[in-house]
Amino acid sequence: MSRIAIFTAELGYSVRKGIVALADAIQGSELLIVVHRPKKSLRQLVRSQWRNLRRNGWRWIPYQFGDALVRARERLRHSGGSRQGDAPGSRYAERSITKTAHITVLHTPDIHDESTLQRVRQFAPDLGIALAAPILAPPLFSIPRLGTLNLHKGKVPEYRGMPPAFWELWHGEKEVGCTVHVVEAGLDTGAIVRESRVPVRPYSTLKGLQLTLDELGVRLMTDAARAMLDGSATLTPQPPGGRTFRKPTLAQQKALRQRMSPPASDGVRVQAKELLFRGYVGAAGPVPRRLRAWRDRQRIVVLLYHRVNDDMRDSLTIGIEKFDAQMALLARHCRLVDIGDIVAGRVERDTERPIVAVTFDDGYRDNYEHAVPILLRHRVPAAFFVSTGKIDVDGAFDHDLRRIGRGLPTMTWAQLREMRDAGFTIGSHSVTHLDCGRADLAQVRAELRESKETLAQKLGTEPPIFAYPYGGRQNMTPQALDLVRAEGYVGCLSAYGGRNDGPIDPFDVRRVGINDNFTEWSFRARLEGWS
Repeated sequence: MSRIAIFTAELGYSVRKGIVALADAIQGSELLIVVHRPKKSLRQLVRSQWRNLRRNGWRWIPYQFGDALVRARERLRHSGGSRQGDAPGSRYAERSITKTAHITVLHTPDIHDESTLQRVRQFAPDLGIALAAPILAPPLFSIPRLGTLNLHKGKVPEYRGMPPAFWELWHGEKEVGCTVHVVEAGLDTGAIVRESRVPVRPYSTLKGLQLTLDELGVRLMTDAARAMLDGSATLTPQPPGGRTFRKPTLAQQKALRQRMSPPASDGVRVQAKELLFRGYVGAAGPVPRRLRAWRDRQRIVVLLYHRVNDDMRDSLTIGIEKFDAQMALLARHCRLVDIGDIVAGRVERDTERPIVAVTFDDGYRDNYEHAVPILLRHRVPAAFFVSTGKIDVDGAFDHDLRRIGRGLPTMTWAQLREMRDAGFTIGSHSVTHLDCGRADLAQVRAELRESKETLAQKLGTEPPIFAYPYGGRQNMTPQALDLVRAEGYVGCLSAYGGRNDGPIDPFDVRRVGINDNFTEWSFRARLEGWS
């Protein structure tokens, strides 16, 4: 049995996910999580605030208030008391981790005091791992038998220090790095065990790259830990040179955001639309929702996404950072439900919050690479409707060939099985992305049957829900809808917009499409029923 000591200064989401990934990957391991929670005196707090105020200027004051609010929301949502307690991603909650038998969490005001060192020595770890940890001193990082590894979200030796991706973008690099290295006395100077790179895409943002590095870092650290424990790791000394960076000022952070963001549209028409959406959200807010809740008639909004990436911007794509912001908003303000509960009539509609379901169509690989990690982060249930004939093959969708002149990668069955096991719903989007409103009924029947059988064989999905391709009124006839029922599907979803008010017909569930053009207020207006 392997013993692993994890050193950290926080139990944020990426750290918690790393802990669970290590526990999953190294079966039979025992983990000691040492969390550094220093208690600062009033004098130390005042000095710290004064230093930051002198360094950052007036911006520090509103920044502190905003940061405190974000942290409070994070604790409320992920401390284990989330209203989506059984949603995908719940296993990464702090409460779930602390209740795991082979994981012990030790909170200490000083990670280097003698009592903490003694506790780590008693644990006798084979390997130490630093995840978002303070700078470790030799008396601590030398205790593990095989040494201690650090996850550094940056290229070394060029970009030691912090924060992830910032200074690479500041200097115009074409890629950002992620490194697992041995901890030694110098900051981020130890031998490299694993490293990888993430290209800067045409529409990349700092937050989007940091989210990508979070996921890459978990995979690299897990792989490096396995290699260290089984003796297969190769340690590569860092080349000479390099540079160590410190946290940027708030002015530098603002400058980078402005440089990477598209010019904001300040036209009168755009501003008027924003005011309209804000007014609609206010008017459609608490009082009308309270009345609908009293009547047990709260509307259900089903959101439709297709692609999540920073490679392109079109009517089917949303950026990584914006998708993360939307999912965070849903987790804070909405009752999130699964599409299967909607078609089965199991959704209680007596809530004063908007009732929202998240769905995806087609089966693009970026759903697995970018959307799923964000959904897990915010514990948002979601359904993915895939064209089964496009999975695990290089076949392009006709609509992509027409719009962008090339095909895009789709998911594999192994990825879909992983998503199913994480708690996501997988449904049918036909075999070939068939237009059910124009195709011969015999072909419609054949694709419905084949797609259903493939989902049952590959994923055990039975009975499935059908989301018909293209999703317009003209893309589904009454005769084709009869075939959907006859072939054993339990629901049918469109994509031409609209709200789900009153009793829900499982074969007429309406969805609203979302892409990167949505602002925060136009998105919130959709949640309140704007169509």
